[in-house]
Parts: sequence; structure tokens; C-alpha cells
Amino acid sequence: MEISEAIKRAKENDQKAFNYLLDVFWDDVYGFQLKRIHNENDAEDITIQTFSKAFDRITTFDDKYKFKTWLITISKNIHIDLLRKEKNSISQIISNDDKSVYQILDESPSAEDELITEQHLAKLLRDIKKLKPHYQEVINLRYFQELSYKEISKKLNEPINNVKVKLLRAKKLLAEIIQKNG
Repeated sequence: MEISEAIKRAKENDQKAFNYLLDVFWDDVYGFQLKRIHNENDAEDITIQTFSKAFDRITTFDDKYKFKTWLITISKNIHIDLLRKEKNSISQIISNDDKSVYQILDESPSAEDELITEQHLAKLLRDIKKLKPHYQEVINLRYFQELSYKEISKKLNEPINNVKVKLLRAKKLLAEIIQKNG
């Protein structure tokens, strides 16, 4: 399959075309992020977000441009957004206007906080159970057992890119379920 053909088919929501594009361009986007941030986990997370955003908006891709350049631009913008969020949260903690030191509050969760967290977790688990079993499994392995993509790939006996795509779909479907249940 050629890249232009894969893009055309992906615009028609062909899952094999999405997998093909992910396989072809994963190393480019991941390598770009790894050089920028020097952290494998963060580079992997941003790369997944990049493909998720790109695949959501594939119909907006203009064939006049190179697909790889489009992906790298999306990836760069996601990283910049994350840096802005991080900077804003840090600037709320540290005030540049005032050089005085503030007393740091005890932020350990109260009994009420723990109860709320447990309720949120119970709701999340109910929502996860609404997913197909293979999506439940990949969410469980990644987020509850905290396995790496490589470990999940070995455990499921599937190629690592299949695991990444499956996790991407699982997260998207879970987000839709959570939004619907509001």
C-alpha cells in the first residue's frame, strides 16, 4: 500500500490504513519527540496523542503537504501545549512578583478525598466494563498493572504497534462512554 492510498483509505475510516500509517510513521514521530524531551515514556505518550489527534482529523489533511510533516507539526504542538500547562501550574505555585517563601500546605488526602477517589475509581471501573473484553484487558494491563507496551505485547502475543492502536481505540471509546454518562 502506498502512503497516498493509505491516507485516502484512512479518510474513509479504514482501520488497516490507520495501522499502516501508524507503522510507517511511528518511528519518525517518536524519534522526533525523544530528541526533544529525552524521556522515553513521555515521548511515547506524546506520540500516541499525536496519532490519535491526527487520525481524528485525518479528513482535514491536505495532500499538498507531506504527511510526515503534518504529523511532526501536530506532535510539536501537543508538546508545546503540555509545556504551557506545566508552566502555568508551576507559576501558580511560585509567584514571581513576591520573593517571600510561602508555608507549604499539607496536601495529603483527607478521609473525604479518599472516599471521593474511591467512588470515582468505582465509576471508572464500571465504565471500563462496558468496553469489549480485549479493550478492557489492554486498559487493565497498561493503567492498573502499569506494564510497558513491550510487556503488554509479549503478554498478549501481539505486535507492539497493534497494542498501541488497541490502547488508542480503548481510550477513545472509554472517553466516549464517560462523556455519555456525564
